[in-house]
Amino acid sequence: MSKLFGIGVGRGIAVGPVLRMPEPLSVPSDSDSQANVEHEIARAERALSDTRDWFSERAANVSDEPRAVLEAAALMATDPAVMTDVRSRIRLGKTAERAVFEAFGEFREKLEALGGYLGERAADLADVSQRAIAQLRGVDAPTIPQSDTPFVLVARDLAPADTALLDLTRVVGLITSEGGPTSHTAIIARAKSIPAIVGVAGAHELSDGTRVVVDAAASTVTVDATEEEVADANLRRREWRDEQRAPIADGELKDGHKVDLLANLGDPREATDAVTRGAQGVGLFRTEFLFLDSPTAPTVEDQEEAYVQLLEHFAHRKVVVRVLDAGADKPLTFLRSGHEENPALGLRGLRTLRAHEHILREQLQALVNAQNRTEAELWVMAPMVADAEEADYFVRLAKSMGIRTVGVMAEIPSLVLVAEQVFRSVDFVSIGTNDLTQYTLAADRMLGSVASYQDPWHPAVLRLVEQLGVAGSAAGKPVGVCGEAASDPELAVVLVGLGVTSLSMAPAALADVRAALRAVTLDEARERALRARDARTAREAREASRG
Repeated sequence: MSKLFGIGVGRGIAVGPVLRMPEPLSVPSDSDSQANVEHEIARAERALSDTRDWFSERAANVSDEPRAVLEAAALMATDPAVMTDVRSRIRLGKTAERAVFEAFGEFREKLEALGGYLGERAADLADVSQRAIAQLRGVDAPTIPQSDTPFVLVARDLAPADTALLDLTRVVGLITSEGGPTSHTAIIARAKSIPAIVGVAGAHELSDGTRVVVDAAASTVTVDATEEEVADANLRRREWRDEQRAPIADGELKDGHKVDLLANLGDPREATDAVTRGAQGVGLFRTEFLFLDSPTAPTVEDQEEAYVQLLEHFAHRKVVVRVLDAGADKPLTFLRSGHEENPALGLRGLRTLRAHEHILREQLQALVNAQNRTEAELWVMAPMVADAEEADYFVRLAKSMGIRTVGVMAEIPSLVLVAEQVFRSVDFVSIGTNDLTQYTLAADRMLGSVASYQDPWHPAVLRLVEQLGVAGSAAGKPVGVCGEAASDPELAVVLVGLGVTSLSMAPAALADVRAALRAVTLDEARERALRARDARTAREAREASRG
């Protein structure tokens, strides 16, 4: 028996034999093609068309987020720019396999360099490329293994299409050697309530059939578990399932200290699930879905109807809407600002909206109209705010147009350093832990080589959260967290101990976080928070919080 360590996702426990994802296909040879050029082009086009159809057929049989993932991959398979690149490479003497590999590889590198929304699509491209090359070779693409009995899936990381198609009656747990707490696999695991541990050193050494215990709460994988360990894990798994089925109640600690538990949503259609799972409101509504697939900005009327559709689900409850978070890293033709070497540090978020203020004004007008048509408590916030001057600008504009409650997101460390100035004008602050971690540790959250730095448990990040908690308390104004950190039950306790007043997360994470908060008093949460804050590394902070 031995233990492997990584980053746990949620509080679940899984027991079962390991099945490994097949290794990726070998890289196509770069030798010159001896085939007829037009024949090779036709082969490539047919393989990409078949790959598109593969994704489309599976998208038709799933719903909501998985469908969107698969539909996006289908579009990428026959993207005109990539198809043109593939044809050009074949005419230069490449084989169809090599041309597909190089074209998608170059496209992926460009997206990874851009980061943000487009960076998140890079993994989709790798999956599309693998499936197209498999078509050209006449072999099966690497995919989730099939089994008649439940198993724990082990992989380097999972492609978006794989996670969208997970059979939850068979895959009881996930272990990946790559990825961090904000990786695609971690986010999907939370959304599907699958016990998972990501970034596990040594995961590649696990062999098929090895019995393991995946303990997400402890962030451990027990290898070759004994009968006693399996029995204990099964008992705790039943307790965890009981917690999942416990009556829904508002968020509070054991001593009655209230903590609003809210949902992160990206589409009004997700609201029903959030309400069913007990969300007390919405802590982050991403409005990008209205803009990303449109060659022009949506009209005020179109936006208004979408916002009304959302707000009607939450009468007399808080709904925090983030205005468009766009910039050079998102494909919005009506907001182009020229080439930027590093878009993550460029014209994005509120900076972009100030440069195109008519877009911001139209969105605020649509929100005001929706606010006046419904009974929800609408709060509106701006992304990527750097200092008090930017906060003042947004608050003045939004309130002059009729928004009643206006705040900003804390994603840039500079805002934290002048938090007392910011709180003089804003009504609230919401912490985006994904970007705050990225900018604090100078680690692109879409770059695998620095994934170990992208951990909100890092004491530097916790100290920034604490500063915001102190400043918010002094100003008598709320401080929420709407980043992925809020979905981590143990970290949620620490965040409350640091002064956070609300937590917003994927709806599937609400039950775990609710149970974790009810197990501690405010004094206990503060003690855990101080121990974590005073640690030296993210791993030490996680361990220290447990006492």
